[in-house]
Amino acid sequence: PSRLLSFFGSARDVTPPWGGDSRLGDRIMGWVTSTLACRNGSLGSDKITHDVSIIDPLEVFGKDGALSGFSGGELRSPVFMMKPDDIPQATKELADTIKNADCYLIVSPEYNHSIPPALASIMGHFGGSNYKCKPSGIVTYSPGPFAGMRAAMAIQVLCHELGCLPVSKLCGIPAVADLFEADGTPKDASHRMLKQLPELLTQLEWMAVAMANQRKATGTF
Repeated sequence: PSRLLSFFGSARDVTPPWGGDSRLGDRIMGWVTSTLACRNGSLGSDKITHDVSIIDPLEVFGKDGALSGFSGGELRSPVFMMKPDDIPQATKELADTIKNADCYLIVSPEYNHSIPPALASIMGHFGGSNYKCKPSGIVTYSPGPFAGMRAAMAIQVLCHELGCLPVSKLCGIPAVADLFEADGTPKDASHRMLKQLPELLTQLEWMAVAMANQRKATGTF
């Protein structure tokens, strides 16, 4: 199976006074993970399945989290600038998870027309050598009609700089509460907006296999 690591872009943990979800992205992440679990992709005669891990900012920046205490969401201590003996064990394990992944799937909202600070901080804690020569895919969402596309443009630039090259297909989901139940179940499984994710995954899988084969054959640059 492909080792797919998903970065969750939202650290929101508050219900607004007018009601609604404390974190709308939980609906999207539920849909994404269920889609991956049922995925029956193939490349030639090879079946493609995914071993999925999720990096959630509420966990890594929370109490006893892998990036809490010594650093935090404000990125006081980039891991690649620290002496190895000073890096907490949980942080080393998180770095290994990132480095050992075959591909990345970023699931993110849009904050002020750009990248959410939690996402930029998590990914920026670790140097490009952890990400390079691997592909990434980008899923964005919004409560309104624009589907987080302005954030997607900025996330593409971030991924390019880190070396995990984004595939061309984007998945942007607007009006999340209208399309999904609280657990991420689509209200209408045939809705045209849901066709984006399988198309993105097809590209991501192709690139993940191709780049893994090349890393095995020649290593990285």
